[in-house]
Amino acid sequence: MRTSAQFSATVRSGARSGRRNVVVSVRGGTGEQTRVGFVVSKAVGNAVTRNKVKRRLRELSAETVRERPRDLDVVVRALPQAAGASWQELARDYAAALDAALRRSR
Repeated sequence: MRTSAQFSATVRSGARSGRRNVVVSVRGGTGEQTRVGFVVSKAVGNAVTRNKVKRRLRELSAETVRERPRDLDVVVRALPQAAGASWQELARDYAAALDAALRRSR
């Protein structure tokens, strides 16, 4: 996802589910291949910390796209607690939030 309109449409009209470290919004039926966007605000930490969180989330989402090749738009918003989360915690929260959002979007 690249434009503000794509992010806004997904967050406004998609199904949302949150966990301790992330909030995931999912919108289906876009007619295109799966797109994933990330929102990591300055509240998460300095630039180094934000980029570390984004890299981790990018890797988790790449696995998701390989497993679920559907026409989805996904927005992943990192919460401030994500900065101190371990890889396992972040992976668990991301997977749980994504599964819950997918269930709600049906």
